[in-house]
Amino acid sequence: MSQEVAKLYNTYPFPPDPLLNEPPPGYNWRWSWVAAYNFCTGRKPQHQDIRILDAGCGTGSSTEYLITLNPEAEVIGIDLSEKALAVAQERCQLSGIAAKDGARFTFKQLRLEEAAQLPGQFELINCVGVLHHLVDPVAGIRALSQKLAPGGIMHIFVYAELGRWEIQLMQRAIALLQGPNKGDYIDGVQVGRKLFASLPENNRIVKREKERWALENQKDACFADMYVHPQETDYNIDTLFALINASGLEFVGFSNPRYWSLERLIGADSELLERAQNLNEHQRYRLIELLDPDISHYEFFLARPPLPKIDWSDDATLANATVEIHPCLEGWPSQHLFNYDYELVYLSEAEYQFLQQCALKSFTVAEIGILSLTQVRSLQNRQLIILTP
Repeated sequence: MSQEVAKLYNTYPFPPDPLLNEPPPGYNWRWSWVAAYNFCTGRKPQHQDIRILDAGCGTGSSTEYLITLNPEAEVIGIDLSEKALAVAQERCQLSGIAAKDGARFTFKQLRLEEAAQLPGQFELINCVGVLHHLVDPVAGIRALSQKLAPGGIMHIFVYAELGRWEIQLMQRAIALLQGPNKGDYIDGVQVGRKLFASLPENNRIVKREKERWALENQKDACFADMYVHPQETDYNIDTLFALINASGLEFVGFSNPRYWSLERLIGADSELLERAQNLNEHQRYRLIELLDPDISHYEFFLARPPLPKIDWSDDATLANATVEIHPCLEGWPSQHLFNYDYELVYLSEAEYQFLQQCALKSFTVAEIGILSLTQVRSLQNRQLIILTP
């Protein structure tokens, strides 16, 4: 099966992001060590000269961001597809990242399950869109967990079954029509394209494709990855946490926490919320996905203890903390900017003045003044500032 997966990605290297003659635009905060560590612990990491593993790097889009956002780190990208790795290498050469002073990165053809062959451990492991394509995802996550350093964090992205129901149906339909040609991925894309063109416009599978996936699926590589992949495991909350428990690591939290708030769905009814308090954490997560079955994936952080966390509830600790601007803000300096999740934020005049002081040099919260400790906590909770005890 690994050979079949490699064949798919050698036919259609993925992701098919364009190669640029400049560093990648924007950011993904989950790939910034400072931003991700702050999200997981509430504070800035003590050092940034770390080792990062991009497990299943494909054509290197994520690796390029990891290199750009973490200039002091050593980054290693592994993948089973030689064609995808060739694109990844070309990507980093063309963008100029490879020529930067101090840039330390390596690409290696290696199955994720063979990660034990890599020397040393990693403070940050990124594994996006890979585990669900393994024959044995448990073996994969265990292989990665062995390479995670104490106090390190792992960012994972896997598919969710509820939001991919129509995708599963189309996958099976294409496979049936391919018959003995199954495994010919170019033929599979052609069959799938014809099916979508032939089905009635009000067909549920067609409507879902148009609503959610059609824009990215204009590229054959994306269409193939979605509809003719030879190996896929989709999860629900119960099976997801069985996978997490098998890793032996600590579940830190989902990296899109607002989605996992019951108040978002049933906040208008206090009695329902009260009933939900009788559920454990996993049951509440399950209730959320049952009530909002559009979810197509899970993204979350795991950690190898000890991972010390701070909540800044103590006034003296907060007042004496060093403060700086979050590294993943778009549009600064301005009172109107985009936060780490690319959501528009409006800063009050006092908040703006506070952040301006943060940008000048290293101050403590007390030295800057301007805002109350409650207001500072609000900035920290919104991931607009980074604090160091």
